[in-house]
Amino acid sequence: MEFFCYHRDRPGAASLRDELVEAHWSYMDRFAQELIARGPTFAGEAATGSVHIVDLPDAAAARAFAFDEPGYQAGVYQDVLLRRWRNLLGRTMWEFPGGRSGGEHYLVLGLGAGPGADLEPPADWDDLVAYGPLLSDDGAAWLGTAALLRAADADAARAVLTAGAYAAVEVHRWTFGGRR
Repeated sequence: MEFFCYHRDRPGAASLRDELVEAHWSYMDRFAQELIARGPTFAGEAATGSVHIVDLPDAAAARAFAFDEPGYQAGVYQDVLLRRWRNLLGRTMWEFPGGRSGGEHYLVLGLGAGPGADLEPPADWDDLVAYGPLLSDDGAAWLGTAALLRAADADAARAVLTAGAYAAVEVHRWTFGGRR
């Protein structure tokens, strides 16, 4: 089962986050084979969160993954968005043909409920790193869409999702993470 996990930083936790970076990476190294994508989000130069898309056996394993993470345990994060997810591109970020360089990268989160929107990746988006629906715990209900992508700017990144189809859309600058 694939899961989308977004740890959002607590305001004022930057120095604690920095102190724990090696512990965080070491923890994530344990999941190297299961990770589909990972990396921090930013506002300007300041980190604002940490994205992990991971393939784990079940929801209990996903909760353990999210809440045993050293930064979470130490109080770096103010909240965690953890949802079932479906990898519609069928690859990891390390298999993204565009690589780590060549422009800005973004996390786009569309949150909603109902029949669903953007259930297939847009055909004309060669810059998608990861893309898929956010789902309920049982995988039956659509709760939104999450995309990691390369784009010219935040407005261009937001355009990956259908305008007006979501209760809320968030766009965060994102970069490839990890040691790989």
